[in-house]
Amino acid sequence: MPDNIAESVDHSQRIAIVLFNLGGPDRPEAIRPFLLNLFRDPAILRVPFFVRPLLAWWIARARVAPATANYALIGGKSPLLDETRQQAEALERTLEPASSGGVAKCFIAMRYWHPFSDEAVRAVQGWQPDRVLLLPLYPQYSTTTTGSSLTAWREAAARAGLAVSTTVLCCYFADDRYAQSIAGRLRNEYVAARAGLPSDTKLRVLFSAHGLPETIVRRGDPYQYQIEQTVEAVMQAWGQPGVDWAICYQSRATPQKWLDPSTEAEIERAAHDHVAVLVVPIAFVSEHSETLVELDVEYRDLAVRLGVPGYFRLPTPNVDPDFIAALAHLVRTALAGGIGSCSAAGRRACPDVHAACPLKRAQGT
Repeated sequence: MPDNIAESVDHSQRIAIVLFNLGGPDRPEAIRPFLLNLFRDPAILRVPFFVRPLLAWWIARARVAPATANYALIGGKSPLLDETRQQAEALERTLEPASSGGVAKCFIAMRYWHPFSDEAVRAVQGWQPDRVLLLPLYPQYSTTTTGSSLTAWREAAARAGLAVSTTVLCCYFADDRYAQSIAGRLRNEYVAARAGLPSDTKLRVLFSAHGLPETIVRRGDPYQYQIEQTVEAVMQAWGQPGVDWAICYQSRATPQKWLDPSTEAEIERAAHDHVAVLVVPIAFVSEHSETLVELDVEYRDLAVRLGVPGYFRLPTPNVDPDFIAALAHLVRTALAGGIGSCSAAGRRACPDVHAACPLKRAQGT
């Protein structure tokens, strides 16, 4: 595989790389409208369309006070846009051809707060690219994240009349370079955590992913499968024998039954077993309220209250050079594969049971 984007495609082409992410409120006044946007999304709140606006209003109203308190702990706003911009700049630098001007330019399309897909489409249209690559900052595909962002992008592009050859990278959950970038950082964090504990205290690694209602998974969403495959790939890349580890899920938002076990339950189990924990946010690539508040404040406080002998947390990749290099390789691979949808493997990567896999639908299988 070529090491430079200019070796994969005509270096005279202008490649617009659109980074998909969740988005977050940029000031306290934006918290309520952000929550409304989130719960009005039919991919999130799966109820009849005539019920959704009222239910979204009710949920947002109930959540605005605790959300405001949480954001106050991290400066009153989400850091997600700033961190995504840093990732975009780092990716552009990595992709910059050695012998000519920048052929790749990154744009950001957030799902629930500015810059929305409409804003990103206008920016891309103004730059007049020859090709577009849609790159989710969600390593694992879910209909609630990448799927929803793709729908929003396609609708925005249709409204604006943007007609450019487009490649969609749907997921990269078990990509070797991505897994190695996590494993390298995890290896170092594990050693540091181990050094900070008494020799007779055991250490358990908790791979914590954002949760999902079980009903969505039963309808064919591949997210849980892909989370499990990510962890398997990371553990294989790490190559550390005898590690005690578990997968768990955080951020339950509705009364439905969500994926088990919860991160809270795993912390309770660690307290019962009298083992320390190293929490790895396996589904996030940037810091935001669910890492900086939920993991670093709420779950840490829970661990202390329950007597867990040590609580450590691996930072998200952000602009880690190995992670950015992995993204750059994914960009080159996807562009070399032509237009249409692909996974990091260049083909469908989910078993048939996952009917919501976008490549299954695209291929009609």
